[in-house]
Amino acid sequence: MGYLESYQEWLTNPYFDEETRAELAAIRDDDKEIKERFYADLEFGTGGLRGIIGAGTNRMNKYVVRKATQGMANFIKKQGTEAMGVAIAHDSRRMSTEFADEAALTLAANGIRAYVFDTLRPTPELSFAVRYYGCTAGINVTASHNPPEYNGYKAYWADGAQITPPYDTGIMDEVKAVTNYADCKTMDKAAAKAAGLYVTISVECDAAYMRELKKQIKRQDCIDAVGKDITVVYNPLHGAGNVPVRRILAEIGFPNVYVVPEQELPDGNFPTVSYPNPEAAECFELALKLAKEKNADLVLATDPDSDRLGVYVKDAAGEYQCLTGNMSGCLLADYEIRQWKEQKGLPADGALISTIVSTNLAGAIAKKYGVEFIETLTGFKYIGEQIKKFEDTGKGTFLFGFEESYGCLIGTHARDKDAVVASMALCEAAAYYKTQGKTLWDAMLDIYNELGYYKDNIISITLKGLDGLEKIQKIMSVLREEEPKTLGAYRVLAKRDYKLDTVKDMETGAVTATGLPNSNVLYYDLEDNAWCCVRPSGTEPKIKLYYGVKGSSFEDAAARSEALGQVLSDMVNAID
Repeated sequence: MGYLESYQEWLTNPYFDEETRAELAAIRDDDKEIKERFYADLEFGTGGLRGIIGAGTNRMNKYVVRKATQGMANFIKKQGTEAMGVAIAHDSRRMSTEFADEAALTLAANGIRAYVFDTLRPTPELSFAVRYYGCTAGINVTASHNPPEYNGYKAYWADGAQITPPYDTGIMDEVKAVTNYADCKTMDKAAAKAAGLYVTISVECDAAYMRELKKQIKRQDCIDAVGKDITVVYNPLHGAGNVPVRRILAEIGFPNVYVVPEQELPDGNFPTVSYPNPEAAECFELALKLAKEKNADLVLATDPDSDRLGVYVKDAAGEYQCLTGNMSGCLLADYEIRQWKEQKGLPADGALISTIVSTNLAGAIAKKYGVEFIETLTGFKYIGEQIKKFEDTGKGTFLFGFEESYGCLIGTHARDKDAVVASMALCEAAAYYKTQGKTLWDAMLDIYNELGYYKDNIISITLKGLDGLEKIQKIMSVLREEEPKTLGAYRVLAKRDYKLDTVKDMETGAVTATGLPNSNVLYYDLEDNAWCCVRPSGTEPKIKLYYGVKGSSFEDAAARSEALGQVLSDMVNAID
């Protein structure tokens, strides 16, 4: 069926409600808009759904949510695990509550009990709840850090991690097999509750989650000693982190936490920012203003579903320094592994896990402590997959995991990045270093002075719509065919193609396997500990250029990074 036929079906079929048909009638003379909404089904990928809210097959709406959930229900039934139920959470975005209920009622109509949080909760608590309630799967309605016009649907399996092989392809196939929206089951909410198929999750899950977080504290003695002397400014960015982050910090001994009032309450329109991403400087404008008023030691910001954490820390001169995701990840990795070593000794099979697009500093930290360093594909679900592998085989001890996109995990209570536990750990680390007369920035400088000045960056090129998708595909295709010997001042040592599962040594021509799952990613190992990587975003209409260098000083690393970034940008922009 072509896009116009699909449009007419939605416009005229009484299965779709009047509001949906009225929205579509309003664009009847806009062929480009019709095509954007109907040229394809919103793809249920390895992380679930993410798209612009609106009517159409290529938009986020209740019918697309039902279709995705019907496919998941069909897969669960084939696995024979429907009696275990499914946990469902949502964030503060527009339509999140409604989409969570639509998913729950589709599951209920299929005889699968849905455990639904009564109000917004962070992504890591959903991950925790899946295992806490012994569910076969989980659903979180969120578009994470995307702009306000987006919403999404993250799918989890029984281990609490986002779906990985073989469950991801199995669920995707079942979703694709649902071709008629009218075949998606649903039922009345009151009837679902009466049948015990819609269960509201109580506060006991919140309390259990808090207990697990507290188990990750390494130096409560330092918190007890100086926690009252540390001032924190926190920005929940209108999202799900507000309650749990403030609760954990208060309960463990940080009474001086000030929340940015303009960004405290849930609001899916995110009126104070254009883009609710703690990677963006604009998200810290109000927080830094408040931090200066309160003379705060550190400034924290979590994204709407509270799996990402942005950080500024005050240096000895009283200036606020931004920590990138790589920097905060390495700062915490060094702290957590150091404390583990000093308190009980490192296990022989201990492992630090990160992703291929994260900083090479992570590997240097692992080498420093003599622990295994494991790289995964981009996406925290692959770190969660490694934790499950450790549990299944009895080999491997998870010490810490992080990715450059402002996410990390301490402990195994969750299997996704957790900004709540990260907020707690950073405040704990601030207390520990304060007892030594240091700031968190001092601790970061200590790492650089010891291991080298690593600098990592990312260039995101936005290419929206069908034309943008075609451009992204062309860029990857052209680069896949090319084999540069140099990139700027650096020789290319090896080219990794994760789609073809090849690693080519550019000097000898020898080809080996990547050892990781198939993914549309190109990676270049460069001399002098430099690297770069090109990949389409899995959640936004962007192509991303990641790169990192190692310098002899901050200034040297910055110059090297700027030069390499320009080379990569020119390389991609030259592709018509």
